[in-house]
Amino acid sequence: MEQWGILYNEWRQLMITGQLHSAWKRLFVLFYQAFIEADRWKQYLNGVGTTLYVTAMALVLGIVLGVIVAVIRTSHAQQRPGQRNLLLGLVNLVCRVYVTVIRGTPMMVQLLIMGMVIFKSSRNFTMVGALSLGINSGAYVSEIIRGGLMSLDPGQSEAGRSLGLNYLDTMRFIVVPQAIKAILPALGNEFIILLKDTSLITVIGGKELLYAAQGIYGRTYEQMFPLFGIALIYLVLVMIFSWLQGILERRLRQSDRR
Repeated sequence: MEQWGILYNEWRQLMITGQLHSAWKRLFVLFYQAFIEADRWKQYLNGVGTTLYVTAMALVLGIVLGVIVAVIRTSHAQQRPGQRNLLLGLVNLVCRVYVTVIRGTPMMVQLLIMGMVIFKSSRNFTMVGALSLGINSGAYVSEIIRGGLMSLDPGQSEAGRSLGLNYLDTMRFIVVPQAIKAILPALGNEFIILLKDTSLITVIGGKELLYAAQGIYGRTYEQMFPLFGIALIYLVLVMIFSWLQGILERRLRQSDRR
């Protein structure tokens, strides 16, 4: 806000003195320094590539962890009274601790612990960031999937058993496909949050989009255009993925009608 206030006062003074043309010229110079000079647009492009790569890696890891944790917790909750499995109970306890710890601590703190304590000897900060984001996302995805699984009619599982399917096949062919349709909007929102959270890996040295902007305004000493530029890039990416998510949801609804 202070930056915009200074710029507004400059423009007002220039309008009074009849030098508005110089203000446009100054804006063009700042834009040129932020995006064009020394091919700096390539740094933003590299940052976008790294951002999408980290998002994809974290998303895959988050979904894998989320599915495993959700299935374990759902299986434990659906056990019949008097037929409790001790091993399943212990694994379920580990899963509950994992979800509680991850959801109860800030993402920034988790990144710092991973980058500066657990993997302090690693120089691949981008992969450490992707791993941290994936572990964090897994806890939230597990709750999304678990909610979807628990919301289904228990008769679906019983029908699979009556057809001779074991538990894993019942989950794979009957329960999970139906749950995916119900939780797709929530998973899409988690993906968008994950995409934006990639900016946090800059704190441990990850070279994504925000890192590129910081490097540029560290050389030009002008923060407005680099920061507003990457904000616009994030907005465009989110709009694109939201549009793709809408297409997928509509196709799934059409398949249900058929």
